[in-house]
Amino acid sequence: MSTAEHDAREYVLGTGRDELERLGLQHRLWGDAAHEAWRHGAIAPGANVLDVGCGPGYAALDLANLVLAEGAVTGIDESASFIAHLNAQAHARGLDYVRGVVGDVQNLEAALPGARGSFDAAYARWVLCFVPRPEEVIAGVASMLKPGGRFIVHDYFNYTSMTMAPRRASHDKAVAATAKSWRDRGGDPDIVGRLPRLLERCGLEVTRLRVHQRLGMPGSSMYAWPHVWWKVYAPKLVQMGYLAQSDCDELLRDLNEIAGSTTDFVVVPPVYEVVAVKV
Repeated sequence: MSTAEHDAREYVLGTGRDELERLGLQHRLWGDAAHEAWRHGAIAPGANVLDVGCGPGYAALDLANLVLAEGAVTGIDESASFIAHLNAQAHARGLDYVRGVVGDVQNLEAALPGARGSFDAAYARWVLCFVPRPEEVIAGVASMLKPGGRFIVHDYFNYTSMTMAPRRASHDKAVAATAKSWRDRGGDPDIVGRLPRLLERCGLEVTRLRVHQRLGMPGSSMYAWPHVWWKVYAPKLVQMGYLAQSDCDELLRDLNEIAGSTTDFVVVPPVYEVVAVKV
C-alpha cells in the first residue's frame, strides 16, 4: 500500500491538496480561538509544546512563534505527507526547534521514545473526535506532560446542531451523513461530552471549559468555513456511499443560494475549548 493510500484510509477527510488548503483556511478562521486558549494554557517563550495530530503543521508553526528559539515544538501525525509539509515549512523558515514526527497519536510513547514527562503543554484540535481510542491519546499526553503541564483541546460536541437557517433538507442530510461516516470509522463527533471524565481518569484536572458558537453569514470569512468544507467533503460522502449524488448537488446549490442572500446563514458546529492540568 502506498503512503497516499495509507493516509486516505487512516484519515477520513483525506490528505490531498484540497484538504491541505481547507485546513489552512480553517486554521486562519479559528486562529483567534487557538491563541486565546494557548494564553490560558500558559504557552510562552521557552515552553516545550507537543502538537497532537498536527496535520500539516499550521498550529505548530504558530506555536513556534510563541515559544521562540529557547523553546521547542514537536508535531505528531500519522500522515507522512502532512509531516513532510510541516518539516519543509520549518526548514524554510529556519525554525530548527520545530520538528514533525510520523506516528500514531494513540501510542505516543512508541512514537516519542524517551520523551515521557518532558512537555510543558500539549495541544489537540479536532483530533479526539476522529480517533477510535481517544482515551489512549489522553493517557499518552498525560504521560508526556510534566507535573503542572497543560493539555489544551478544541473539539466537538453536539456536532449535528450544525444547520442552515432557514433549514434545508440537503444540509441536514449531509450533516447526518458526516457524523455517521466518522462514527463508522470509530470517531465521535460528540467527544467533548465525555472528555472531562476521560481527562480526570488520566490524572488531568479541567480548569477551563467553554464553547465557541459562531455563525456563517453570507459574505463573511466564517461563511467560507462551511462553504469550503462541503465543497470538499460532500463529494467524498458520495464516493463513500453516505450521500446520494442528487442530495450533494442540491446541497451545493443551496450553499450558492445562501452565499447570495442577505437574510440566510449557516450555524456552524459549536467548538468546545478545554484546558486541563496534570496534577
